[in-house]
Amino acid sequence: MLAFCGLPLFFFELNFGQFASLGPLAIWTVSPIFKGIGIGMVAVSAFVGLYYNILVAYILYFFFASMSPELPWKECTNHWNTENCITLTQMGNKTWLSDYLNGHCSIAISFRSREVLQLSSGIDELGPIVWQLALCLLIAWVTVFLVLLKGIASLGKVVYFTSTFPYVMMTILVINNCLLDGATDGLVYYLKPDFNKLTNAEVWSDAAVQIFYSLSTCSGGLIAMASYNKFNHNTLRDSLMVPIINCLTSVYAGLAIFAVLGYMAKQKGVPIEDVAESGPGLVFVVYPEGLTNMPVSTLWALLFFFMMLVLGFSSEFSIVECIFTAIMDEFPHVFRSSPIRPIMLRFCGCIFFFIISLPMVTQGGFYLFSLCDSYAGGFPRLFTGIFELVAVCWVYGITRFSEDVALMIGHRPHWYFKLCWCILTPGIVVGIVAFKAVAHESFSLFNGSYVFPDWANLMGWGMVFAVVIWIPVWAIIHWCRHGGAEAMKKSAAPLSTWGPAMSANKTGHYAKAAEMDIASIEQSEFPDTIILNGIENKGFENTVYIENIKL
Repeated sequence: MLAFCGLPLFFFELNFGQFASLGPLAIWTVSPIFKGIGIGMVAVSAFVGLYYNILVAYILYFFFASMSPELPWKECTNHWNTENCITLTQMGNKTWLSDYLNGHCSIAISFRSREVLQLSSGIDELGPIVWQLALCLLIAWVTVFLVLLKGIASLGKVVYFTSTFPYVMMTILVINNCLLDGATDGLVYYLKPDFNKLTNAEVWSDAAVQIFYSLSTCSGGLIAMASYNKFNHNTLRDSLMVPIINCLTSVYAGLAIFAVLGYMAKQKGVPIEDVAESGPGLVFVVYPEGLTNMPVSTLWALLFFFMMLVLGFSSEFSIVECIFTAIMDEFPHVFRSSPIRPIMLRFCGCIFFFIISLPMVTQGGFYLFSLCDSYAGGFPRLFTGIFELVAVCWVYGITRFSEDVALMIGHRPHWYFKLCWCILTPGIVVGIVAFKAVAHESFSLFNGSYVFPDWANLMGWGMVFAVVIWIPVWAIIHWCRHGGAEAMKKSAAPLSTWGPAMSANKTGHYAKAAEMDIASIEQSEFPDTIILNGIENKGFENTVYIENIKL
């Protein structure tokens, strides 16, 4: 998926943004009828930016909670623990919501669910705002605003730190975790491939969605960031290095994760697959559990959650700046006319995002967060990716786009990229979309212990619809604004030839219409010009019957 989807799309969007030096909205001067793709991209970034900062707020909470001599999720002596609280070694494979609701849950699950999230019984019971999380969310949005205060100039300086520090932390964690008892079992489980999984279509689908997500393709972010590049910047070099380094980084981070999972599996006395959990549960349940029994556990917890903060903010800065860049490029006369206006846009935007994301920090907010993550984070990108490639490579033309690339980097794209852009990548994505539509099931959490109601799934599809609908809606609006409505009106109206075939039968309004057409011919300013609409002409010789054509 990296070779045939991720890397070609990354190269495509870098060239697209760099050539025009415009954000994901204004760049559609290349083909104005497809501007809905840009609106959809910004909508994707808005959804992702909203729930991604909720994730940052969770990490902030855990980071602050780790600032204690003993980690709060280490002993069953806290007010949030149930009477049936069990330790890591007693837990076995009981890690799911059913155990939590019965009171039989590990300390880490109890801390996350009862203290941090104050989790309600379902999405239909949002409950009050958890003010500790709301405060962490406020800190997160204030940080985003301060970093983006001067736009790309301040973001570029911060990225020097956010891009390098996690590698230092991951290396420390990998070395420490690989020395734990049972780490070898976790690493073998992680690195030993199971080729039978390649026959599962869902594996390919998940791989594609993850590639789109991790490389930030089809959400406007790459276009926005590339628009700040110098015109002759080497996009090919970046497109080969960044995606490959990105994927290798994920593999490297997996070493730190699965070493701890192997350690936990040995402590619990269960297989590793009974310990592993995907998504937020890995960061906020499984890994914190593993940290509790390490030497100097507080230090490791602080380092781990600080690394997660850096990674989270690094992504959030780019996502939110993409939205602001798109708005400013679309309305430069409003937001770029003075130095204070971009700052005010970012200030008002961050306040707005904070307010509308508050429902995700209620007692039922975790369900909303998970729903948004599942529906808005992956599926819409596939649609915008398909239409983006079709609009540029098939409508604008692959030949013209290749010439544009040659103007920047000195040579046309390799045939491999052109083959991917025109055929392979959109074909693969269409296949994935079809599979996901057919194989889709009701969304669930906690290993299927909680299944979302039908109305919640409809709300999730509504998020997808809110992104995709802009593509046809804008095309219709643009077509109507530029003569489409008038053309439709004309094509729907009857021609002047409509009526009785015989002149003798043309009475009533048909007779008046015929007289008006004849009068207009006789009074023509140019006697040699005759407009004939199939009406019998009186007073002219050599009559020619032609419909709607000037002679």
